[in-house]
Amino acid sequence: MMIPATAGASVDPQSALHTYAQARLADSDGALALAVAHYGAALARDPDRVEIAQRAYVQALESGDKALALQSAALLDQAGLLPRDGTLLRIGEALEQRDWAAATTLTDRMEQEGNFAFLGPILRSWIGVGEGRAVPLAIDAKDRFAALAQRYVDEHQALLALNAGDVADAVAPLRRAIALRPADAALRLSLATHLAGRKAKAEALLLLPPGGAHFTQARAEIARRKIKAPPLTPAQGYARLLARLAVDIGSDREGLGLALRLARIATFADPGSPENHIIAARLLTSAGFAGAALAETDKVPPAGWYGALAQAERVDALAVDGQIDAALALARTMAAQPDAESERHVRLGRLLAQHQDFDGAAAAFRAAQARFGDAVVPWSLLLFEGSALEQGERWDEARAVLERAAALAPNEPVILNYLGYAQIERRQNVTEALDLLKKASALKPQDPSITDSLGWAQFVTGNVKAAVPVLERAAAGAPADTTINEHLAMRFGRLVAAMRRAMPGAPRHFMPKATWRRGSPPRPRKD
Repeated sequence: MMIPATAGASVDPQSALHTYAQARLADSDGALALAVAHYGAALARDPDRVEIAQRAYVQALESGDKALALQSAALLDQAGLLPRDGTLLRIGEALEQRDWAAATTLTDRMEQEGNFAFLGPILRSWIGVGEGRAVPLAIDAKDRFAALAQRYVDEHQALLALNAGDVADAVAPLRRAIALRPADAALRLSLATHLAGRKAKAEALLLLPPGGAHFTQARAEIARRKIKAPPLTPAQGYARLLARLAVDIGSDREGLGLALRLARIATFADPGSPENHIIAARLLTSAGFAGAALAETDKVPPAGWYGALAQAERVDALAVDGQIDAALALARTMAAQPDAESERHVRLGRLLAQHQDFDGAAAAFRAAQARFGDAVVPWSLLLFEGSALEQGERWDEARAVLERAAALAPNEPVILNYLGYAQIERRQNVTEALDLLKKASALKPQDPSITDSLGWAQFVTGNVKAAVPVLERAAAGAPADTTINEHLAMRFGRLVAAMRRAMPGAPRHFMPKATWRRGSPPRPRKD
């Protein structure tokens, strides 16, 4: 077929269209840095092209290109197309420039737009700091977003009090902030820094429990020397707010894109904060941008207080980047350090499991449990160990560990699902295993994985009539899950065989190909 001349015409390689096409191609390949470079070049060649500005804006934020993000945001704002998080970007820039009037105007706009209106009271208090006046931070209990805003208020009440040198007023909200996020080591280090910088060393040390590698260096330095902690600037306070919000939004996979953009805006507003870079690295890894995540961990001094936290994120990024040997080496080093926290052993165990070293993984998970001493071991660590033992074909040991987990958390669906499914696969204790799966399904009826386990158990125990609607419901809930669809296909495969026995002359194409699929059911799910 001949191609019309117009269709075959070449595109000027210097044109914005050509550069934009290159950017889209790099974008589709996951080459974040190359994509943003091309988007920037395309935008420079055609600054009036809105679709280029829209792409450039998102990519600039994800890649951490502040200049391009601001440039594309300005163009989108002129066109009336600036995303809501673009207002947050502009607020950060106004705070950095100490333009309090612009920051106030943009805060008004943010509240009118609605999406991030709950941040308003906190932001106005930080603007007040810049203007040299105290703006009390209080949330109207009648406000519809009061409960959401309260998640962030305590930390900032504490920081504002510490900025003013008032340790007494800081203590109560500070403790509430820690109680809300007890496992956040970076938050503890940050607040301890500001307490120690105001000579409240005893309070600072209370935030850093002894016997943990994360805090060993900080505790020693707080005890022996004077800690310098200048008051936070409004831009720095704002950055902390956005970083904390990014963590919360990023806990939901669907919010990951927005979370990453917020984390990048936080690094723009306070590029010197180790905590912001650690959060950005974590979100970049989750989004699949492992190379960019590694670059963020490089911005945190490894010998500093936050070094170990950044190295933990580096392990995850290396693993996602396919550098498994490097990830394992670093994970082993971290787990071997004196007083290594449970989470270090868990990280190592997960990597070993991915590497098919299930015996090593089980040992790592036991080491994580040992960190709890005489305290009750979390059921999740028992589940991790039991899973590693089961995958390592040490079923008797695995079952004993999984039963301990079920005894600790008898209403935890994921444990009931794992233990029940594993026994069904081995045709052991079938009646009891089926009861476990029924209970798991009743506790979490909308979980396709658990629904599939129940349907599969009903099928293999001969209750096909009950199994069919359950498996179909599981497949409808997770259409891309190959395991679930394989179970459904195997059920129909047996139905076809029965029909053929009844009608020996029926051709093979009597039923769709999917109904003749066969395969070994997978191991119990860990999700």
